[in-house]
Amino acid sequence: MTILDTAPTTSLAVEHLCDFTIGFQTMQTFATPLGTRMVAVIDHGTVEGPRLRGEFLPGGGDWITVGSDRVARLDVRATIRTHDDELVYLTTTGRALLSDAAIDRLFAGETIDWQKLYARTAPLFETGAENYSWLNSTVAIGLNELSLKHVLYRVYSIR
Repeated sequence: MTILDTAPTTSLAVEHLCDFTIGFQTMQTFATPLGTRMVAVIDHGTVEGPRLRGEFLPGGGDWITVGSDRVARLDVRATIRTHDDELVYLTTTGRALLSDAAIDRLFAGETIDWQKLYARTAPLFETGAENYSWLNSTVAIGLNELSLKHVLYRVYSIR
C-alpha cells in the first residue's frame, strides 16, 4: 500500500514549537515594476518555546513583495541565538492576503490580529549545534500577526 492508496488526510497533527516576537527598524516601502517592495530589517526579537528559546540577532529581515493581487510574498532570513549560546539560521516563506482595509490599518500603525488577516508562513531551521539538530528535519507552519513595526509568529511543528 502506498500513500496514494489511502484517502487524503484532512488534518495534520501539530505541536506548538515556539513563538517569535520580532521588532523592526523603520520599514522601507517603495514601488517597483514587480510590485510594492517592503524591507523590514530586524532590530530585536525573542523566541519562546518549550524546546527552543533565545533571541533574534539584529540585521536579518523580511523582504516582502506585494503584488497587484494584494498578496504579500514573504522572504525572511534571520539568525537566532539560543538561550545556551547556539546559532540557528532561519528562513521563512509565506503569504499574507492584504485587503484594502488591512493595508489602511497597517499604514495607520495598527497591528492586525491573525484571526482578521490570512497570513501563514513556513519556517525552516538550519543549525550545526548537536543539541538542536532535530530542528534541521522539522517542518513548521506559522500563524502571524503583523504591523509595520513588528510581527508575531505562533509556530507549530508538523508531526
